[in-house]
Amino acid sequence: MTDAPETDVPPTSAPQSSNRWRRFAEWDARPLRHDLFAAENPEAGFSVFHSPYDPAPSLSIEGGRVTVMDGKAAADFDILDAFIAAHHIDPAMAEVAMAMDPGEIARKLVDINVPRPELEALARGLTPARLAEVVGRLSALEIAFAYSKMRQRQTPGNQAHVTNAKDDPLQLAADAAVAVALGFDEIETTMRVASNSWANALACTVGAAVGRGGVLFQCSIEEAEELQIGLAGLSSYAETVSVYGTERAFIDGDDTPWSKALLTAAYASRGIKARCTSGAAAELLMGFHEQRSLLYLEARCLCLQRAMGVQGTQNGGIDGAPLTASMAGGVRELMAENLIAVWLGLECASGNDCRTSESEIRVGAKITPYLLAGSDLICSGFGSIKKYDNSFNPSLFNGEEIEDYLLLQRDFQTDGGLTPVEEDQVLGLRVRAVEALAAVMEELGLGSVPRARMMSVVFASGSEETVSYTPGEVTPISAAIKARGLTAIDVVRALGKRGFTEEAENLLLMLRQRISGDYLQTSALVRDGRVMSAINDPNDYRGPGTGYRMPEKRWQQVQGIRNVLTRERVLAAENVVAGAGGAEVDWLVAAGPAAKGANPHEVVIGVSPGFARQLHQTTAGHALADVVAALVGGITAGGGTARLVRMLHTADTSFLGLAAARLSGSGFGIGIQAKGTTVLHQADRMPHMNLELFSNAPLTGLDHYRALGRNAARHTFGETPEPVMVATHGEALGARFHVRVALLYAIETGLIEPTVHPIELAYRPERRALEAAQ
Repeated sequence: MTDAPETDVPPTSAPQSSNRWRRFAEWDARPLRHDLFAAENPEAGFSVFHSPYDPAPSLSIEGGRVTVMDGKAAADFDILDAFIAAHHIDPAMAEVAMAMDPGEIARKLVDINVPRPELEALARGLTPARLAEVVGRLSALEIAFAYSKMRQRQTPGNQAHVTNAKDDPLQLAADAAVAVALGFDEIETTMRVASNSWANALACTVGAAVGRGGVLFQCSIEEAEELQIGLAGLSSYAETVSVYGTERAFIDGDDTPWSKALLTAAYASRGIKARCTSGAAAELLMGFHEQRSLLYLEARCLCLQRAMGVQGTQNGGIDGAPLTASMAGGVRELMAENLIAVWLGLECASGNDCRTSESEIRVGAKITPYLLAGSDLICSGFGSIKKYDNSFNPSLFNGEEIEDYLLLQRDFQTDGGLTPVEEDQVLGLRVRAVEALAAVMEELGLGSVPRARMMSVVFASGSEETVSYTPGEVTPISAAIKARGLTAIDVVRALGKRGFTEEAENLLLMLRQRISGDYLQTSALVRDGRVMSAINDPNDYRGPGTGYRMPEKRWQQVQGIRNVLTRERVLAAENVVAGAGGAEVDWLVAAGPAAKGANPHEVVIGVSPGFARQLHQTTAGHALADVVAALVGGITAGGGTARLVRMLHTADTSFLGLAAARLSGSGFGIGIQAKGTTVLHQADRMPHMNLELFSNAPLTGLDHYRALGRNAARHTFGETPEPVMVATHGEALGARFHVRVALLYAIETGLIEPTVHPIELAYRPERRALEAAQ
């Protein structure tokens, strides 16, 4: 029997009070079990696409005025109905649009031959109930396809959250600079302490100007305060104009559609790009759902936003997304409301900014349609910082998962708006950002920043690791900025005076944009100093070969992730010179052609062409000299005699083992590749009918090899020992090792010489011992 130290042992468990399949206990331990799910209940507002209380689509127009809309007469209109009827419905288009079959309209949305402008014009004649009815007929796949066609700007973009738990301006500046380097076109901050808003805005403004110009910035705070920050030039866009799908929800917030329209006009008139915010389940969370479906209420919100004349929307659930996702079909509804937004001609920051699940599988699945379809802004707040530092609450994706997202872009060859960054690049940007902010603060008389504080932020992943500003220390700085009326022009002067010329120019670029108003166009962002929008970069998708395709330069950027292996890197890791051939090591040297043995207890170990030549360690990291010592030691312990032979005619594990067995006096042989895959074979068996196999080399330890050698020796005595098992625990070994394995095997096969006879090897363990001692 084998003396292998590892065996598969059934897991133990505590006594159970009732009969239960243990798999349920395992499922209970997964993150998914933290998610709770809602049952359909229209009376309580829990209905997604359809509620029995939704109105039937209808529209009557007399003398150019809407007299009936979705089953309600004009005399009974609430404030939303009145605003939508007056400013959204196009009477001329309505006559055609409302007369069309909803199924026909749905088919037009997924028909590549129907251009986007035609469908946008059609939407202006549809009521909220009809819009909801049409998109409700589409499957999730059809919604994603229609979205790819209907989104406004051709080139996708993304938006980041930049916040921290301390409202620390140094960390905000450093993290904003990193977000810019990652490719975010917009960054958004908020604060834990409301009075720190001006300091947060200053910090992010400076950080965003490091490394790249043209990044739009928002400081999310109470609307009047946010407008003041914008007037000071310390922010360039706003999306806190909340819109609701019921009258009572509006009134509860002391607002009306007219007051919201006035606010968006105030922003735009001061050169501040504005979006409204809405999303499914907002009314349900507020208690004013009117028993209507989530999609119908959001269709009202979106018609209202188009009627207000705002250029875009942040929708797709937003704060209510987890509640929507808890309902059956809820994630499909979030996609559907995004589709209505772009169908109405609005820029869409398509949600994905709120963590809807503890399950990483559900999170990855939720983002996938947007990556495939593209979006004006795929996330309306990707958490570029760590979850605990996100003052908006954790996003769908956060700082911990940025590399996962970068890989999704690469996997699907799709542009998610982000670009991989190098480690030294990040450190350089973080140093530059904190130094720039410290210089501005000192120049403007806001305080002197100790070097130790700056450096604690540079290397920190999050605020729990910093020794920097506390929220209380930030408040007087923020108050001083506001009280003294400091503006972005003051910041430009301070940067220029202190030698941060490039940052001053980048910030000045945005201020010039404020004057021109170019980035107020629908779906506008600024790249390389140039505004890209739905006007000059319209989405022209009309089927294969049209629409957005990553330029080659951009595709090369997306591929620039970490952990990319090449043959050269593999050989460098093996600490040898690349190229075929190579000198053999001192402890294993060629000794002429191998002959068939006569010893009945001999076990031949057949090694691969690259074994201890170009390749010197297994994928588990064991030195091949140690592996050979373990195999030989095991054979000796089992009473057998070991002999080593190099095979040059093959690198296949099974054929290595079979060839070794046929050379062995006992008829038993071991085949081993340099990467560690090993087989125990017998001479009279078919090539792949081995006795034992170590297929998972990354998990195979020296004790396993020693036990296999012992088993091989016991077979020569006619025994049938228990095979050695290498336990696995569900590791994704293919993802971890297959790239390296393929490159290693390519090196092995490159050394094959089909006509060369096996070569006897002289094993000199003393040379290895001497080498190790030195």
